[in-house]
Amino acid sequence: MGHRKRGHTHAHKTPPSLDTHSSNTLRHSDHEQGLKHRICMVSDFFYPNMGGVESHIYQLSQCLIEKGHKVVIATHAYGDRRGIRYLINGLKVYYLPLQVMYNQSTATTCFHSLPLLRCVFVRERITIVHAHSSFSAMAHDALFHAKTMGLNTVFTDHSLFGFADLSSVLTNKLLTVSLCDTNHIVCVSYTSKENTVLRAALDPEIVSVIPNAVDPTDFTPDPCRRDNSKITIVVISRLVYRKGIDLLSGIIPELCEKHPDLCFLIGGEGPKRIILEEVREKYQLHDRVRLLGALDHKDVRDVLVQGHIFLNTSLTEAFCMAIVEGASCGLQVVSTRVGGIPEVLPDELVTLCEPSVRSLCDGLETVIARIRTGNVASPATIHHKVRTLYTWRNVAERTEKVYNRVCREPVLPLSARLHRLRSHCGAVAGSIFSFVAVINFIFLLFLQWLRPDRLVDVAVDSSGPHSRMGQLLSKKKSKVPNPALS
Repeated sequence: MGHRKRGHTHAHKTPPSLDTHSSNTLRHSDHEQGLKHRICMVSDFFYPNMGGVESHIYQLSQCLIEKGHKVVIATHAYGDRRGIRYLINGLKVYYLPLQVMYNQSTATTCFHSLPLLRCVFVRERITIVHAHSSFSAMAHDALFHAKTMGLNTVFTDHSLFGFADLSSVLTNKLLTVSLCDTNHIVCVSYTSKENTVLRAALDPEIVSVIPNAVDPTDFTPDPCRRDNSKITIVVISRLVYRKGIDLLSGIIPELCEKHPDLCFLIGGEGPKRIILEEVREKYQLHDRVRLLGALDHKDVRDVLVQGHIFLNTSLTEAFCMAIVEGASCGLQVVSTRVGGIPEVLPDELVTLCEPSVRSLCDGLETVIARIRTGNVASPATIHHKVRTLYTWRNVAERTEKVYNRVCREPVLPLSARLHRLRSHCGAVAGSIFSFVAVINFIFLLFLQWLRPDRLVDVAVDSSGPHSRMGQLLSKKKSKVPNPALS
């Protein structure tokens, strides 16, 4: 259903010339620049929940709206936050009444979300569905339903997975099924790309690397907030196993014993908090180890600028935004050398260590010694280097190129999808999900018979070229003289 054919162009038999090639290239570039998309971002993880995925979706959406695209977000309801909410610049968020199963991820049957997501896609006239995070069941559901409805799909993977344990094997099989007929996949680092390609048995040609970013205006240094009579190490992280909190619990007593003027400022919440509380109690470090609990995003910068060193102890990371935020605030960064972290910052801005207590302590002591001798760059210098490395406008520009490519690709009809599932996902899983795809297609036909698309009210655009904001931007641009014509 919804099979879209590529447009075919017939070349004229004219001698090739530089002028002709240049004009054709400019014409194609102008066409792509003028192409506006209607995008639905889908994930279980969005505000008021806090994290890297949530921030990525929000910032990317705002920059795409700034470029004239229509963007809406679909996520599950958070407590009393349900229905439709509007954020700044007309960003519309659908908080759908779906049941949360575990860790803010919804339960999935692959069918119960179809009526709700179909309503969103039809009302908003969506052309591209962009799902986020392998951990999000809602994202996988949205990809499945979008393909059934004949919509182009993009998926961004924010995490790294293993291959040996049972949970990884099951997740990787689900990812293989979800991505085998997805138009394009985005990863946040080259390590993440290699991991995703291997896990889901993908063609590397349809996988792009677009890193995360930070807003440098949100993370500016303020050396006046530091207490230079002591050295403060800041840790801001979810207090869970994969963030290396067990390593942190070994680092704290060892370094506090060697350096009487050393303090730890720890922000974040999670099941591993009890371990840090036990360490603080056992070694009587109440005045040197502060546990701040969960932080609002607006408060993160105020905590970071109080420190001299930012410590990241993660055991696995596809792309660690936290170390970029720490460096942007002018802190010396010490981090484990895992996943995509070595790709994030240049060597002069980060000290990389092995994921062990001994290696991290050695790295921290090296940085502490440099701070004591004044052999470190100033916070302003570090911020100046970081602010040009990763910007959300650059991320949006590269994502826009992915959308332009995707919208020219065909969406597989049902017969081709069934063949792809059986040939790509194995005899057992392929047959099971082929059956699910057929049932999903029949359910969609039933919903279209029950309430045809033409009877679904079209939503008023709050973003994009047809919104009031988009029309105002178009008027402003039309008043700007074209330098090429002058």
